[in-house]
Amino acid sequence: MEHLQQFDAGALLRLLHLADSALPIGWAAHSWGLETLVWDGSLEVAQLETFLTQYFQEMGHAEGLCCRLGYRLAAEPDDVEFAARWLALNAQVGALKIARENRVASAMLGRRLTTLLYEMEGKPRIQQALQVSKAHKGDIHYSVAFGLCGGVLALGENAAVLAYLQQSLFGLVSACQRLLPLGQQQASRIVWRLKATLITVAQQSEGLPLNIDDVALFTPLLDVGSMRHPTLPTRLFIS
Repeated sequence: MEHLQQFDAGALLRLLHLADSALPIGWAAHSWGLETLVWDGSLEVAQLETFLTQYFQEMGHAEGLCCRLGYRLAAEPDDVEFAARWLALNAQVGALKIARENRVASAMLGRRLTTLLYEMEGKPRIQQALQVSKAHKGDIHYSVAFGLCGGVLALGENAAVLAYLQQSLFGLVSACQRLLPLGQQQASRIVWRLKATLITVAQQSEGLPLNIDDVALFTPLLDVGSMRHPTLPTRLFIS
């Protein structure tokens, strides 16, 4: 009974809401370069689970770290320090995203998520983040925004990182269902089996020093795919 009393049902429901693929921020309009890989034959259903595993071991580690840093920013008591760190973190995340399409997509989703939460909750810290970014013409990247929203709502740091990673996985698999002959049951099995990978990735981002300067990404196939995406003869996705 004591365990049930300590359970924060409100935090869980808010977290599920933020990580819901139906959240109206436009996630479903992006394939993050996957459309190009499918178009040129570099990605097929048989390769998908291995591809996604490697994707989250590389990209997921960096994004999980950025989400964690965003979460911790919510606890910064000094407004001036928050503003400086917020702008710097988002600029660093943008620098990690080599492909313009993915960089723009991340900034678009991050701003929409932050704006939506402010409209729903009216939190002063979220308002400040929006105002600072607007004043300095800075981007708000999705991983950082998700972390900040989780921190402002006190949803739990590890829970927020895991929810962010799983929401990203759902989005990628959903894109693949529209690009590949991937059925719902097979897609669900892939997502289910990858949960262990997401947990490992989240734990790794927790155990290392939280310094984005130490993050290095090597995803040439996706980067080139994203850069080539605007040249495809037909496109289903924005990125």
